[in-house]
Amino acid sequence: MSLQHIQQAICYMEEHICEDINYADVAKSVHMSSYDFHRTFSFIAGMTANEYIRKRRLTLAAQELQTTDISVLDVAYKYGYESPESFSKAFSRFHGSNPRRAKKNGAKLHLFNPLVIKIIFEGGSIMDYRLEHRERLKLIALTRSFPNEIVNDDDDHSIPDFWTECSEKNLIQPMRLLRTEGKRDLYGFCGPVKESETHFIYGIGVLIDEDTDISQLDRLIKEGYGIWETNPADYAVFKCFGSDGNCLGETWSKFYKEFVPQTGYTQTDEIDFEIYFEKGEKDLFCELWIPVRKN
Repeated sequence: MSLQHIQQAICYMEEHICEDINYADVAKSVHMSSYDFHRTFSFIAGMTANEYIRKRRLTLAAQELQTTDISVLDVAYKYGYESPESFSKAFSRFHGSNPRRAKKNGAKLHLFNPLVIKIIFEGGSIMDYRLEHRERLKLIALTRSFPNEIVNDDDDHSIPDFWTECSEKNLIQPMRLLRTEGKRDLYGFCGPVKESETHFIYGIGVLIDEDTDISQLDRLIKEGYGIWETNPADYAVFKCFGSDGNCLGETWSKFYKEFVPQTGYTQTDEIDFEIYFEKGEKDLFCELWIPVRKN
């Protein structure tokens, strides 16, 4: 996704801001799959397209309330809210004051201006990576379906909560114990998403290879675990250093903002995954493996 696509998407949202649109409509306008657009826009813009639309609507609604005689009811319906109550709730969360107060002089309101793409100097720092080819990987894993909208949503903790839930229910350790000590690395992986899908699969698992005790697989499968396989693929591999998942998000952002424009590689539709090493480098949170191809 180029900066030109981003600007086209922004223009589309601004032109149709009062219509019933969401990120899927915007993706279609720039000829991208919903998932690819949602993920790329989120990392480049720092917010989801739906969040951008919501903030712009609430900004424009406040300006109309302050400068015209439009009623709260009419402005609520104009900007896509089903009722004055839902509009008032969203308005108050964003602006810190309710719509009726916004019509009075002296009301303090938030202004969220349209995004504008500018050419700036980026880079100038070292971004370590390596390219690797991996043949088919086989894993035993716990998986769950998540909506595409959670990608890069800072307020959403669905995937970290999934890790916490699996850990608290002691569902991860049985998988790790299938592996030889010293090779009990955990994989977190995102399944490929087709254009027609609104959800993606995220899984937590371990490799199945010569260092795995396969005699226990049937028992775990009966308990709800599943088998996942990847296709052979080329990967760009990045080391994420830090104490929490923030470093992972930062690496994804650099991948889209720096790695893709400078190298000519783009992400493919194969599974991307993180590896959490049992015995890793100091301060290494995980390794991020992103399937890529050269344009």
